[in-house]
Amino acid sequence: MTDSSTPEAIKIDIWSDIACPWCYIGKRKLEFGIEEYASTEGSVPVEIEYHSFELSPDTPVDFDGDEIEFLSGHKGIPAEQASQMLERVTGIASSVGLDYDYDALKHTNTVKAHELMHYAKAHGLQLEMKERLLKAYFVEGRHVGRIEDLADLAAELGLDRADVVRSLESGENVDAVRADQRQAQELGIQGVPFFVFEGKYGVSGAQDPATFAQVLAQVAGERVEVGS
Repeated sequence: MTDSSTPEAIKIDIWSDIACPWCYIGKRKLEFGIEEYASTEGSVPVEIEYHSFELSPDTPVDFDGDEIEFLSGHKGIPAEQASQMLERVTGIASSVGLDYDYDALKHTNTVKAHELMHYAKAHGLQLEMKERLLKAYFVEGRHVGRIEDLADLAAELGLDRADVVRSLESGENVDAVRADQRQAQELGIQGVPFFVFEGKYGVSGAQDPATFAQVLAQVAGERVEVGS
């Protein structure tokens, strides 16, 4: 029996990629926004679920080159412009407490990382796994495309390393990854991060914390109106 005095959590579904600088920035801004909202009178809990989205599914697992070479070679962005882009995003990341290290970053295919996210979700550690993968990729220069490296990261969170290897080698969560991607297509999501509140309000991009707090307050307010 549930306690009727405990309000139902506001659900936020988030489509994002591991190799997405704005997704990590957006994650932090959302967290700040949730903190801002939680400090208001009558706030309700928030529940978050991450969904898979691959920005560059054709990326090899072991890309030979740095991020500037990837952006110029695979995306057709001039090297000088790519360098300026990375400098800008590094500055914005720093403003929310993230220390991006593009010199150490190892560009890779992220499908196995997404499979690991689904594995972690089944074991109640999806949010922790998301943070660990993003930090490993953007801050620590760890490889997040190879099974053995991913298993090491999962083991840091207390997951069974051998079972993670088994799961990733078998591809048991590939269908779940593809289902997330199909849902993104159905919703018309073309870029990430993309946040869906209560299945009806979509917010695109790494918005300011105040924007997220405002949407949460609006959703909670509409619940009160419906219930009154």
